Amino acid sequence: MFAKVARFITTAIAIASVTVTLQAPAQAQALKATYINVGDRTLVPYGWLEFCNRYQGECVGAGTAADIDLTPANYRRISQVNRRVNLAIVARSDQEQWGVVDRWDHPSTGQGDCEDYVMMKRRLLMEEGFPRSSLLITVVRDERGDGHAVLTVKTNKGEFVLDNLRDGVKPWSESPYRFVKRQSQQDQNVWVDIGDFATGPRVAAR
Repeated sequence: MFAKVARFITTAIAIASVTVTLQAPAQAQALKATYINVGDRTLVPYGWLEFCNRYQGECVGAGTAADIDLTPANYRRISQVNRRVNLAIVARSDQEQWGVVDRWDHPSTGQGDCEDYVMMKRRLLMEEGFPRSSLLITVVRDERGDGHAVLTVKTNKGEFVLDNLRDGVKPWSESPYRFVKRQSQQDQNVWVDIGDFATGPRVAAR
């Protein structure tokens, strides 16, 4: 089923490429962001630990840190993946789908919550050739104070957010969220604090 979802998204990306191609050069040229100031090592989310128990091959630790060169072409590819995954996956909570409070997974059923969107985007962008160390799973609090997850993309022009609640790829500083913690760029199995939210929300479910 995951392969069917991935093929659907790949086809949708190809269909949408003309529209995004027209917009991307100007947008990428104008986009510039700051970098997130990360702090000390913190607790690893349970969802990531449990995900790694099931997908050990995707959780190899330390590697070489690398940022994405945010050319117009790369911006277009990132934007396409973000938008198409948002359209392809039907939002559904872990409780509804799996009967558990929190489960991070690839959306093989075509349904999932925020972490599942993140996992799909991360996998597709890595398949596009982008370095894993530039694609960082990030835990935030939304406007209501609830836990949420986004994918932070680290580039040579700053850091940008891919979000299942928004189709646009925007600088992290323009996000309405309070950033809590994320993967270390040096080792995806190490998580680091962002701001004053040392423990962070246990559940990210939208």
